[in-house]
Amino acid sequence: MNNLKILGDALPNMPWEERPAGCKAILWRCSQNPIIERDALSTSNSIFNSAVVPFRKGEYNYAGVFRCDDTNVRMRLHAGFSVDGLHWAIDENDIRLESANPEIAKWDYGYDPRVAKLGDRYYVTWCNGYRDDPTVGLAWTEDFETFRQMENITLPCNRNGVLFPRKIGGRYAMLSRPSDKGHTPFGDIYYSESPDLEFWGRHRLVMKPAEFKVSAWQCTKVGAGPVPIETSEGWLLIYHGVHQTCNGFNYAFGAALLDLDEPWRVLARTGAYLLAPAASYECMGDVPNVTFPCATLHDPATGRIAIYYGCADTVTGVAFGRIPEIIDFIRKTNIE
Repeated sequence: MNNLKILGDALPNMPWEERPAGCKAILWRCSQNPIIERDALSTSNSIFNSAVVPFRKGEYNYAGVFRCDDTNVRMRLHAGFSVDGLHWAIDENDIRLESANPEIAKWDYGYDPRVAKLGDRYYVTWCNGYRDDPTVGLAWTEDFETFRQMENITLPCNRNGVLFPRKIGGRYAMLSRPSDKGHTPFGDIYYSESPDLEFWGRHRLVMKPAEFKVSAWQCTKVGAGPVPIETSEGWLLIYHGVHQTCNGFNYAFGAALLDLDEPWRVLARTGAYLLAPAASYECMGDVPNVTFPCATLHDPATGRIAIYYGCADTVTGVAFGRIPEIIDFIRKTNIE
């Protein structure tokens, strides 16, 4: 992997811990996990499945949009800032969504955000409750204080909308997972394109769940995780997989390489998971046995990556790794 090129802005001071002595895993958990506790806000029941990006504001170096379910157990979105990417100051109030269209401004809930930087704007996608049905909402911000809401970009029912960090073939690109209204017992990843971030088409199937006998951890459903990372080997996609057991759903995550020009073509995909529920804060919570990735920070020069993930639908954790090792692991365990 000596010729591997990783794209992105330099981030030498990103959150990082070296691999613990004796650890042979591809990813290792931050020693400070969970980095965000469930009661970090005065009204929060849980804070998880959230997205962060590099962003300079005063003393802060990072910003994010956080899923904060309140003590009414309503799914809400809040903005936050951090100096080091590990300790976060999250606004007690919901994000301010501004829309010129009163119909679009109607929303019942918001959860599982992702944030992608395109040009000078930061675009937030999230599962948006439009008239009580889940669709993919879209808004942009320049300061993480005011968010300008755009049209919903999918029909209900859909989840896990993830934008690519640049245009592909002159068009904006997105991954999503069509679903039903409930806790979807199925799920495939689809690719879509748009000329303007409003009208979407050219839908292509990317990935289906694996066969149980091939890779059981992802045999029920799969969904896109953080914004894909561009490398010379392809788009690096961290994705979650679900296994329905006699004790409920189990969420783990793995990785895939997608073709740079035709991202619906999967070049390779992990048969073994990268990280699955094992720590107590991943196995016990409002929804046990969940590790759900929504964001990454990475430094192209060193290949370091920090993956932010929700734990048991309750708290937020971080796992560290190195992109060259992840890509090598994808190749070695490939099931495509």
